[in-house]
Parts: sequence; C-alpha cells; structure tokens
Amino acid sequence: MTEVLLKELTTTDIEWMIATGYQREIAAGTILIQEKKAADALHILLDGILTVTVSQPGNNPLLRAFAAIEGDEISSREIARLSSGEVVGELPLVGASLTATTVKAVEKSLVISIPQQELATKLQQDVGFASRFYRAIAIMLSDRLQSSINQLSRSNLVQGQALRNVLFVLGELHDSDIDWMMACGKQQKIPDNTVLIRERGPVDALYILLDGIMSLSIVEDERNPLARAFAAIEGSEISGREIARLSKGEIIGETPFIDGRLPSVTVKAIEESTVLSISRQQLAAKLQQDVGFASRFYRAIATLLSHRLQGMLSQLGYGRRVYSKGLPLDDNVEYGDELNESVLDGVALAGRRFNWMVGRLSVS
Repeated sequence: MTEVLLKELTTTDIEWMIATGYQREIAAGTILIQEKKAADALHILLDGILTVTVSQPGNNPLLRAFAAIEGDEISSREIARLSSGEVVGELPLVGASLTATTVKAVEKSLVISIPQQELATKLQQDVGFASRFYRAIAIMLSDRLQSSINQLSRSNLVQGQALRNVLFVLGELHDSDIDWMMACGKQQKIPDNTVLIRERGPVDALYILLDGIMSLSIVEDERNPLARAFAAIEGSEISGREIARLSKGEIIGETPFIDGRLPSVTVKAIEESTVLSISRQQLAAKLQQDVGFASRFYRAIATLLSHRLQGMLSQLGYGRRVYSKGLPLDDNVEYGDELNESVLDGVALAGRRFNWMVGRLSVS
C-alpha cells in the first residue's frame, strides 16, 4: 500500500505528516490498536508487519460463558497482514466510535503516529489535503473490504442480509453539491430482475437508489474474470449468491471513482426500482475541478466503506457489542456498531435531504 500514499498525497502533505507526527519503534507483540477501544492517533506503517485480528469466541456457548466469567482471553482470528504504507486508526476520522479489530506488530516495526486532533484540524482547514487524504483512505478501505471477504471465505457471508439505509454521502455534501447532482443526474426506472451492475463489468454511472429494493450478489463461477465477463456480454446466465439487500438511500457503483477497479459484486433489482444516475464522466470532471466537492465526496465514500467493513465483521459475529432487536440499550455501554454524534447528526440531515430530493424528483 506504499504506492497509495505516494500516489495520492503530495510532497507537501507528506512533509506535514512528518513534522506533525512522531516516529517510534514498536516491539514484536505490541498492540497498536485494541478492539473495542477508540484510537487516539493515526498510524502509518513505515517498516515491518502488522497483523489485524478479530475476536472469535468458540462455538460452545457454555465454554464462552465460563471464559467470560473467568476473564479468559477469547480466541482471535487473523484477517489481514499489513505491510509498509498501510494506515491504521482512521476510524474516528470517518465517524466510527470503536474499532472492530485488534492491530498488533508481528515483528519489530517502525510507525509514524499523527495525533487525531491535529489531523482533524488539518482536514478541516485544508480542503486540498482533505480531498487527497480521504481518497487514499477510501482506496485502502475498499481493498480491505475485498480482502476480508476473500480471507473469511465467501461461504461464511450471511445470505440476504439487509444493509442499513446509509445516507452518509448526502450527509457529508453541501446543498449546492446535491443541487448539482440533481441537475446532472437522470432518473431511471429499473425493471425487476434487471442487472444494474455486473461483477467485473464496466460501471457507467454512480447511482442513488431512490425507491425499490436491489440485491447484492457474488458470483461463484470458477472461471476466470475475463471468461465470466465475455459470458455476461453474450447473455449467458451466471449463477450468483445473494449476500445483501439494498434499499432506498443506498449509493451504488462508487468503486470506479475510488481506484478505477472493476466491481466485485453484481447488483440487480428484485422489484421495480428508481435510481438517480449520475454520469461517470460528469462526476469525474466535477471531482477534478471542484476540490471542495472532492474532499466531501471522498470523505463520504470512506465513511460508507468503513461502515460496510465494520458491518461485515459484525455480521460474522466476531465478539462485537452489537445492539440486538428486542434487547434494551444500556446507557453505560458503548456498542461496537454505534455511530458518534456528528455522524448521527449527518444522517439526520441526510434523511431530510433525501426526502427533499425525492420530492423534487417527484418519485412516487
């Protein structure tokens, strides 16, 4: 991931990080970030290897209960190894309260740590830096999301899991940004059983789902991606397994705007749906020409990806404190999937904007 930072950040950006942060060597076995605890700094790995793990209680409920009573450590499972250039501790910058993973040094490593408060101030005051930084974070989160799916095996993903209405993008953007999206975008009716985005296929637009329900599926075809792409173009049916459902307010097709890679999932309407389609070319031009819009857009996408990644770990049930329907909330407990106040305010604002947008577009 070294190339991500070097490609996305300028020399001035890197010089600021060096001047603001502090370098330190950490011994093998040192925990840099602890699961369920807030990070107070952003860490950039300069040299060495870090391991990322999630807690994984055993399958026997009685054993789990005794382990909890006796204070025994719950077993963990490695989901990733990070090398030079990787960034950890970014969650507070994209709205998450707690991390769902533990990050630990595998060998003696060198990191540069930048205090969260100073970084947050820099991001607020320098929109150019913010645009480049959030884009780099979005690229890394996108890569981790895909890597985690592969590491944890596709068969472990819960079929048909409903995703939350995530309105993070509309909450981050300004009213003028939304006006532009509405002016440039086009409403499209998507008939049921129609594929909007195909895995490993080209994506021509960014979509906001205004009404209806769509499925997110992964292809279990063993053929290589190129063979699958040609089969799809020729109209051959390719089997897929549904892993999630999307409802109104979801953003679809953001991947090409992050790092240009092809989508890793297929999106299909399971009932007649309405989307606002914003041309890839127009959005790419806007991101290049309007640095303020770009900083807000990439922060929103990074937030979106962060919550999808956290949600996937929660879905797999690895030891996070997650609110369950029918159980009362405890005021003294901070839950692993809890949003901080600024994000909650943003989501509330986004909800109002979404309803206003739908009203303006006259979606029935």
